[in-house]
Amino acid sequence: MPKFIPKFIEKQKEGDFDIVSGTRYDGDGGVFGWDFKRKLIRLYKKDVLQKLVDSCTSKGYVFQMEMIARARQFGCTIGEVSSPGRFPSARERQ
Repeated sequence: MPKFIPKFIEKQKEGDFDIVSGTRYDGDGGVFGWDFKRKLIRLYKKDVLQKLVDSCTSKGYVFQMEMIARARQFGCTIGEVSSPGRFPSARERQ
């Protein structure tokens, strides 16, 4: 969600994190009926993102998982921010 972008930038500057990951699972937040790729929100330093993309071999669903696993392997620092909210599925919106 664009309204949370300033929180990601603030967190990155605060800890000089290589990656800032958002979670929608704090409190009563969550996403219902969404596929995996819509549940992830991350901010990457440009050079870190390039290194990770160049090293990943996975496609599809597991790509995001490989990205974070490789980030840990490379010693990247990871911060987390809350981007709560309950986002209804398409079925619930109808």
